[in-house]
Amino acid sequence: MALRDWLQLSLTEGLGPILTRRIVEAAGGAEAACRADVDLLNNVEGIGLAKSRKIAQALREAARHVDGELERVAAQQIRLLCPDDESYPPLLLSIPDPPTVLYLRGALEPRDLNAVAIVGSRRCSMYGREQGERFGSLLAGAGITVVSGGARGIDSAAHRGALAHPQGRTIAVLGSGLDVHYPPENEPLFRRIAERGAVISEFPLGTPPNRENFPRRNRVVSGLARGVMVVEADEKSGALITARQACDDHGRPVFAMPGRVDNPLSAGPHQLIRDGAALVAKLEDILDGLGPLPRQAVEPMLFEQPQIEAPAQQAPAVFAPPLDGMSDRQRQVLAHLGVEPMNVDALVELTSLPAHVVLQELTFLSLKGHVRRGDGHTYARRS
Repeated sequence: MALRDWLQLSLTEGLGPILTRRIVEAAGGAEAACRADVDLLNNVEGIGLAKSRKIAQALREAARHVDGELERVAAQQIRLLCPDDESYPPLLLSIPDPPTVLYLRGALEPRDLNAVAIVGSRRCSMYGREQGERFGSLLAGAGITVVSGGARGIDSAAHRGALAHPQGRTIAVLGSGLDVHYPPENEPLFRRIAERGAVISEFPLGTPPNRENFPRRNRVVSGLARGVMVVEADEKSGALITARQACDDHGRPVFAMPGRVDNPLSAGPHQLIRDGAALVAKLEDILDGLGPLPRQAVEPMLFEQPQIEAPAQQAPAVFAPPLDGMSDRQRQVLAHLGVEPMNVDALVELTSLPAHVVLQELTFLSLKGHVRRGDGHTYARRS
């Protein structure tokens, strides 16, 4: 029943996420909010008498469209999530204006709590595209879910990079209804993402990719992630808006990749770096900036009881999963590690693996709890 109420609110003309949240709080719940009268609405901040009459009428009209929307959703095998659902992404729920309803194709997993957004220009350079794909793959290899907006350019490159890793996950957030593929040439990419992650939207089915949808889409990209990385963007790019939202509204770290000084698309990242964003040249720059990650998010199981972090009074549990989930390269790296910290260069020499491969596998082993990082580029096996 709660889902129907939240869906009615999301379909109500004139209501956005912030007003919806205020009405739900004033009414004492989503069900009561759907029956809100003019008197209750008039007392909600940001509405007023004239607007309250329009919203009360719009609520009644939206109620007539709920069954039809549910039928269309079921026919297209799309799942709906509302804030009362345990499966609703907890990081997204913590932002000031979480979506009233999420349309979901694919699935969410606990490790999606460890997500990083990669954003940038639609008209990126070849270098930017290469780096977007590279960092998408590196993050995926480290057990990090890659979030982006499904757009041309950097977004698509980041999604493809994450999918290039055998265990990689990625989430695409659309600025249209899930049945409206935009850009149209990305429809095959969206299908692949739904198989290995999720494609989500807060917009009802059939919603076209209107210009005003994308700032709303961008806040969801930021809200789903623990940090936002900007690869290439000019000074007026929507990627910079996403980065500002991440920092100012959501309290998330911002990372920026420097570029050529004569490339206009370097202006955005360089401005962010001047303003305090972390400069990114390698995977560890991001992982260091994220800080400690919740252990339960690393376990690959269905999304059941989301929890961002353990209660303060509890001592953190040591996560030591069985070794049978490792690749041969991870076993090889771990076999040469003892309880005393070892330099990465020594591991490269002992394993005969390329340095970037050793770093990638060390990151994965660290997230899995098998390895701890020491000072500098040193690692040791957990006792």
